[in-house]
Amino acid sequence: MPTKNISIIPIQTLNDAIVEIQKIGSDPQSIEIMAPKALFKTLKLKNIETQDAIIIKQDMLSIGGEVALPKDAFTLQQTTVDILIMGTLTQLRELTKKLNRHYPRIQRISKDLSTICKKIK
Repeated sequence: MPTKNISIIPIQTLNDAIVEIQKIGSDPQSIEIMAPKALFKTLKLKNIETQDAIIIKQDMLSIGGEVALPKDAFTLQQTTVDILIMGTLTQLRELTKKLNRHYPRIQRISKDLSTICKKIK
């Protein structure tokens, strides 16, 4: 028998998440921690070096997110690929920290991702 007390809440922005968390009466001090976890984003990166794409996927998987790669990426036959990074705002922020620990080319990707994350409202 289906439950009638379940509804899908459309959260498109960080503010949407804050409002919904406030509506249920959560502790105001915890909202800053929880809201970025409620906001799921998909980012497309174009012309990424294939080996970098694989590293990005491994790092994102390690924090519970996902990266879609072309099916041939692991053969390294293409020098560059387009990828989709999928995760919560919290995971994306964590990914930028992880990527910043790698070599300079990936650090530049980390910086670009960090800039995008800061623009998400």
